[in-house]
Amino acid sequence: MNILDELVVETREFASHRDWFQHHTPKNLAMAIAGEAGELASEFRWLTIEESSRQELTPVQFDAIRLEMADVFIFLLRLSDVLEVDLAAAVREKLEMNEDRFPTVAKEWEK
Repeated sequence: MNILDELVVETREFASHRDWFQHHTPKNLAMAIAGEAGELASEFRWLTIEESSRQELTPVQFDAIRLEMADVFIFLLRLSDVLEVDLAAAVREKLEMNEDRFPTVAKEWEK
């Protein structure tokens, strides 16, 4: 079992132990992802591009961002579990599709 599968199982068990399956419908999970993504975005509100870099974030800011990223990922894992989507396979498929949509850019040193 890979790490993604392990995390799906862990999030499933966490939800099961709290009797949350009744609430974890695809619609509710998609809305939760959107809400958590908004909370993640709010951590960057009013920061300049420079201030939002890893080097400029305070430890408190970085920790808040890291945990909001985890919230988004947890709900995405739950949604993939509920809909029986192989998320790793979907990511690989999407990357392959994007290979055609977004051609590689030649770097200056490659010219």
